[in-house]
Amino acid sequence: MDNKVYLPFYMTYPVRYPYRQENKAARDIEYLREMYPQEAKRLLSKIAEVLDRMDYEESMIYDEYPDRWQLYRLAESIVKILQNEAEEKGEEHSKEKWEWISDMVQVLLFDEIFNRRHGDTKGRRRSQIFVEQDSWKSPYGDKGIF
Repeated sequence: MDNKVYLPFYMTYPVRYPYRQENKAARDIEYLREMYPQEAKRLLSKIAEVLDRMDYEESMIYDEYPDRWQLYRLAESIVKILQNEAEEKGEEHSKEKWEWISDMVQVLLFDEIFNRRHGDTKGRRRSQIFVEQDSWKSPYGDKGIF
């Protein structure tokens, strides 16, 4: 018997799945976000929830040059939401900790807006990726990307 595996001609081309090459940057950033510290994942999850509500066609996050003041106000409102949640849970943070959280929210917010503007999400919302705060779940399931 012949144990050789014969492939169809189209499977012998160098780039078998060109759509996977387009999504390489999105997969890369998802992998790197998997390694974020838990606090950063929690903040990113809250930022994604807020941006999901603002994610429509004529939103200010898709302006060619978003207004700096509006972006800072958006970051401040997210920090206020986080402060209210911390008060409800009975957590107390120092002033320095809130300054750090505020800076981190700004960085993550601007990064998330950049990724949404340049098609990183490809039709799925960021909050669907960060389903749980303790563990990251891949949008591709347990079988991986391929």
